[in-house]
Amino acid sequence: MSQRALTELLRGTGAHADPLACVEDLSAELAARPVPGFPHSIGQLVFHLSYWMNYDLRRARGERPKYPEHNDESFPTKPTPADAAEWDRLRRDFSWFLNEHAVLAKSSRADLDREVEPMHEDHKKRANTLEAILWQTVGHNSYHVGQIVMLRQALGVWPPKAGGDTW
Repeated sequence: MSQRALTELLRGTGAHADPLACVEDLSAELAARPVPGFPHSIGQLVFHLSYWMNYDLRRARGERPKYPEHNDESFPTKPTPADAAEWDRLRRDFSWFLNEHAVLAKSSRADLDREVEPMHEDHKKRANTLEAILWQTVGHNSYHVGQIVMLRQALGVWPPKAGGDTW
């Protein structure tokens, strides 16, 4: 696939909802509100998405971040966000991580083909080029942004002001 497609999918084009549009018009209260039957709030999902994008950015820069022992380490343990200031910070960080991934997606072919050191046994079982990591981010984000869309629907606040499919 092309670098253009990679960049577009990171930012929500085509079949993917725009990740930023899905959270930009929500209040902190709605972002933290639990929905019966769902394990995480929207705020907790945004935290989780940022956690993993930060993790992969660090790997891509040659750092050696510790891989969590359990997935629950990548989710906050308390209701999130606690207040409007925390929600603003979560959305700002989320936007920044998305933008940094979009910048990496425009890297040279040589850089996209560069191997990134695996930090976990599971990493050794799959491709670890920078490009492969970016495609993993697209898939992971798409999955969880879909959950955010469903939570917004359950909360009665879909579509976002920026628009979104309603069919």
